[in-house]
Amino acid sequence: MHGLADSIESMEQLAAVWRVVVLDRDPDADVRDLPGIAVRWADCRFAFWNCITLTDVDAGAGLVEQRLSEAAKIMRSKEHPGFLWVFEDLLDHGARPELGAMAERAGLVHAFSGTGMAGDLLPVPEPSHPDLTFVRVATDAHLRAFADINARAYGFPLEDGRDGLARSALWKSRVHAYLGVRDGVPVTCAATTEARGRLFVMLVATDPRWQRRGYGEAVTRKALHEGARATGTTRATLHATAAGAPVYPRIGFEPNSPMSFYALRD
Repeated sequence: MHGLADSIESMEQLAAVWRVVVLDRDPDADVRDLPGIAVRWADCRFAFWNCITLTDVDAGAGLVEQRLSEAAKIMRSKEHPGFLWVFEDLLDHGARPELGAMAERAGLVHAFSGTGMAGDLLPVPEPSHPDLTFVRVATDAHLRAFADINARAYGFPLEDGRDGLARSALWKSRVHAYLGVRDGVPVTCAATTEARGRLFVMLVATDPRWQRRGYGEAVTRKALHEGARATGTTRATLHATAAGAPVYPRIGFEPNSPMSFYALRD
């Protein structure tokens, strides 16, 4: 059983990591910590870099409804769409069943679900996969391949992914980003970065043509192995989509808060 502290950790990891990646994309991005709301909004075409999350702990229905309305107002002021991330365990028991209805009244629509995960699992053994060679992202071509795999996996136009990651120095230096290459072609990717003494896993993706072969798990293990070796961290966190959630317990992650992602209603 996880505790509330694990869910708070999950939310705080999002706020800490997204501050860095959003400011890397645009030093003038909207990065603010408001009462009960963390804004991390690059206002670029890559929707994952346009993020708001609720930060109150044990928030009741009235407060949650207020925060949802405030978040939707901020989202409407932006040029590009993004997501509101809600860690459901941070709401009190009365607010959780009403979340969907409150979001609808705020003009938000449920986009997809996820799960926060964490574990004291590092280091992990250096991984291998008979089909793959692992390459660290170090060039613009590597970074473009990383962006394209994510775009294909999540159903974004390729230019959207490239708009989020292209020309980044951070992703070629401080982030431990890896490609899994099959027969000379990048087919899977994952990255880790240190935040608040944890190693955070992000942007795990596999080209849809090559899924269900264990590639995502293998490249995630590689990013964890190299990130832990470089930083000495022993704890790792991540936010899993529904599709990815079954993979991570095999590595040693344990689920904490369910998550709901909301977009503005058209």
